[in-house]
Amino acid sequence: MKNIFLMITVAILASTYSEKSQAQNIAKSLCEYVSADDKSRLRSFLKTNKLKIRNIFDDVKCNGQNLVAFAGTNNALKTGSLMLAKLPKSRVEDLLTTITSPELSAAAQKRING
Repeated sequence: MKNIFLMITVAILASTYSEKSQAQNIAKSLCEYVSADDKSRLRSFLKTNKLKIRNIFDDVKCNGQNLVAFAGTNNALKTGSLMLAKLPKSRVEDLLTTITSPELSAAAQKRING
């Protein structure tokens, strides 16, 4: 009985570690595509992994910044604009203070104002 419990515990821990590791790999890839301003690879990666920007946005941080702020810091206008277009207007409005790029700030204002 003790061995069965131990095997179940090991299986649960292994699956938790695997999920955490996979999430870290996904976040790392997203940060790399944003920093390289590679819009097509970002879109392809999201589609392949069946992810939506609006669902993962709050959980992914790149150098301690949200994805749009990170895009602004790296002058990644294509990927930053893509993310602004995919996020809800209310979320874009909340992000406006974190955007340092004038171009992305203008894109966010345009998204908010319609």
